[in-house]
Amino acid sequence: NQTTVVEFVLLGLTHSRRLELMLFVFLVIAYFLILLGNITVISITLVNRFLQTPMYYFLRNFALLEIAFTSTFIPSTLYSLLTERKMISLPGCFLQMLLFFCLGTCTFFHVAAMSFDRYVAICRPLRYTTMMNGRFCLQLVLSCWAVSFILMFPPTIMIVQLPFCGPNVMNHFYCDTPQLLQLSCTDTGFIEGLMLAVIIIIIPVTLIVTAVSYGCIIITILHIPSSTGRKKAFSTCSAHLMVVIIFYSTSVYRYIRPAQRGGQDSDKVLSFFFCVVTQMLNPYIYSLRNNQVKQALEESLLK
Repeated sequence: NQTTVVEFVLLGLTHSRRLELMLFVFLVIAYFLILLGNITVISITLVNRFLQTPMYYFLRNFALLEIAFTSTFIPSTLYSLLTERKMISLPGCFLQMLLFFCLGTCTFFHVAAMSFDRYVAICRPLRYTTMMNGRFCLQLVLSCWAVSFILMFPPTIMIVQLPFCGPNVMNHFYCDTPQLLQLSCTDTGFIEGLMLAVIIIIIPVTLIVTAVSYGCIIITILHIPSSTGRKKAFSTCSAHLMVVIIFYSTSVYRYIRPAQRGGQDSDKVLSFFFCVVTQMLNPYIYSLRNNQVKQALEESLLK
């Protein structure tokens, strides 16, 4: 007497209607800032000839990735907060899960690629032009996208084929894999192990590349004779490292530790920081604080 589930109920971020309206306003502002910041980065790096360098090529692609990533869940979350409709169809849930994890995985690889680019620029400046040529940068970006979908597509297809026969309530604001697996009415041990193995490959590998790159950058900065130069370089690196620390710490705690049955409110808070707060900060920390970008933006506005 099993009934096949045709839709899921997402409990959302809070049960209070007043808090839901406050979160709606905050998310509207956050989404606007994410779109504004990233579209500005894409536009200014395309039209300004002084920003046609590998660094801004990676930042432009990173901005495009952020727009796509946040658009997988913020519009639907805003709709549910405004209308109090918490339902999502089974195909919609699977599509959201696939895009969320593929684009999220691509973000890890892209952060690692950008840190490697900065490492070559600062620690190997004489080889920067030859190493980070246009063809290599394109291959690196395409590899980030390809590897992300290759890693996440098989477990996602396996999840899509799982039977769901009730209950259908998820304590989250988007279709998250741990909660989705808990709702299946069959054994999901193999898929959980596969997902954990994929995540253990993705997060440590990209974290090592990022940490080693920034470690070498910091060592190189310490050898800069000018105190003003060291202060300026450390200011940029510290902002980047703050985003990286928030990004990785929330991801490790959220997806590498064992999933809690039924989900926890702390999971939603961590996901909110990972999905919204860091994405809102990224364009302003990585790009719009840069003097070259600010100067190019001022010139464009004056024109």
